[in-house]
This record gives sequence, structure tokens and C-alpha cells, in this order.
Amino acid sequence: MSKTVTPLSEIGLFGLIEHIEKTFPNRRSNTLCGIKNDASITGAEGDELVTAQNLLLEGIHFDLTYYPLRHLGYKTVVAGISDVIAAGVVPTHLSLALGLSSKMSLEAVELLMEGVAMACQKYELDLTGFRPSSSLTGLTISTSAFGFAPKGKTLNRSGAKENDLICVTGDFGAAFMGLQLLEREKQVMKETGQNDPDFGGYDYLLERQLKPEARIELLTQLQEAALEPTSMSLVREGLAAALLRLCKASGTGCNIYENKVPIDHSTSTLAEEMEINPLVAALNGGEDYEMLFTLSLDDYQKIEKEGKGLKDVFVIGHITPESKGYTLETNAGEEIELKARGWGNEENKN
Repeated sequence: MSKTVTPLSEIGLFGLIEHIEKTFPNRRSNTLCGIKNDASITGAEGDELVTAQNLLLEGIHFDLTYYPLRHLGYKTVVAGISDVIAAGVVPTHLSLALGLSSKMSLEAVELLMEGVAMACQKYELDLTGFRPSSSLTGLTISTSAFGFAPKGKTLNRSGAKENDLICVTGDFGAAFMGLQLLEREKQVMKETGQNDPDFGGYDYLLERQLKPEARIELLTQLQEAALEPTSMSLVREGLAAALLRLCKASGTGCNIYENKVPIDHSTSTLAEEMEINPLVAALNGGEDYEMLFTLSLDDYQKIEKEGKGLKDVFVIGHITPESKGYTLETNAGEEIELKARGWGNEENKN
């Protein structure tokens, strides 16, 4: 029995808005008016409003031949709110705009929005804006994420000081290697005509690429330990790029250690199988959605002494004077210049 496919032209854009509106309840008391209005209305109560925008384009940031729409919807939210988290702020609201091509049906949009709804529920977000439009260039997804913070309590890239410790959450390179795996199997299926990809037990890498999580728990850990990072940044385009941007904003240098950069075993295994240097993948791969931040040495020693170490947080180096530049100390004891090389494209260009 074939599934029902409803062309979007059958219900129209306003009908789509009304259809989606029914599945997104308001969770926050300061959400005064949501997606049923032309503009959302949110109470700030004297706090600072923190906003971040993100754009995902079909063929540039995702490939629908292997990207499940539910996962894409979920990742859309994670990508949208992570910049707000990097400001040290709990995200509370999200606005979403979609560019929909004629190949998208109502059922396809529902699958995408199911993923959005799952993420909104997990991260306790209210969807306060939903604006669909026609597109001639494939699926386009734009988000604006919002959060509120007491005045003077936000974080940015520009506060790192000499001798601060450089800390990161999670591990690096897994999302990039997950993409390489998906692209490899796509090519194999194209050449052989088979429809049974062999992912070889690399589920973790696929999850990191297709359905990453936002590091919102870091904010709770920092609050409970009474810690205030001197700077913080999101790692989106690669660890090296994020670290260099943080140092340039702070007017400092940095020194990190190869053996301190957290890399999952499966990342190293697949990278070696595909003849990619795991460290290069970790430094320049992108789409990790991890947090990079700096702590004063005194603060870190305090929490270590009190046994309040941060979970899933790793110290990878320290901040140096700007004159020292940006360096990576290899396992062989050599100091080399740290560069944000990237992969010759932006994020996950297919």
C-alpha cells in the first residue's frame, strides 16, 4: 500500500503554517505570541536579549539522498541554538524559515518538523516563528535562536587572558568522518547500483554527523561549580579555526598539545582506513558543535582540589602572549604553527 503524498500546492503556504502551528505548544511563560502572529512577541523583563542566526542549504550543507528528514530537522535546531549556548546563555526561543521546492510534499515537511519538535522538546524551546516560502534551488532552512541573560553575564571570544587554560567539550573529527563515510557509500551505491550501504559499525560517526547534540549541559556544570569562563566560542568550522578566532578576538596567542586533543577511537580508525590524518580531521573537519572556552588557572585548580571536575571537558593547552603566535606541540615534541586550513569548502559542501 503506497503512502499518501500531499502536494504543498494543495494546502498552500498559509495552510501549511496552520498545520504546523498545531504541533508546537508554548512552553515558556514569556512567550506572549507565537507563530500564529506576523511577528513573535516575547517578554524580556529587563534582561539582555541574545540572538543567533543560521542557514542550511541543500547541496551545500546537507544531501537529501542520505539525510533523514527527521534528523535534519533535529540538527537544524542544534545548529541554531549552539551559538546562543556559546554566549553562556540558555536558549529559549527559535524562529524558523523554510524555502520549499516543488519536490517537497506535506508529508516530507511533517517529517522535517517532527525532528524540529523533538529538539524543541528536549531543549525546552518555544517555536515562535514559522515562515515557509517557495524555492527554486532546493530546500533552504534558516533559523534565528534567542535567549535571555542578566546584564553583564554573557560570554564572548574576547576575554581570554595569558596563562588561561584552553578547554573543550567532547571530541573532534567524528562529524567530518561521518560525512566521509556517507559520501563513500553514496559513491559505491552509484557505481554498483546496490542500495545496501556498508557503514561498518561506525554508528557513532554517523550520529555525530546526522544528529548531533547541543552542549547545553555545560552551562549547568559551570553554574554548579561557580565558574565563569573568561571566553567561549562554538566549534563549528573546526577546532583550529575556532581557537584562532578566539585568540585574535582576545589579542593573545595559544599553545595546544597533540596528545590532549580528544579524538574518539572510531574517528581514528576510519580516518586511518581512508588515509586521512585523524589530527587534521579533528582540527579542521567541522560540524562538531562542541564548546571551546578558557578558564583562569586559579579557577581550574580550585575545582580540581574540591573534586568538582567538569564532565566530558578536556584541557588541551593554554593561552600565551600574542607575540608567541599560535602553536601546536606534536607528540614528537616539535612546535608547529597552528593553522585553520579547512577542506577547501565551507562546512559540508557536497
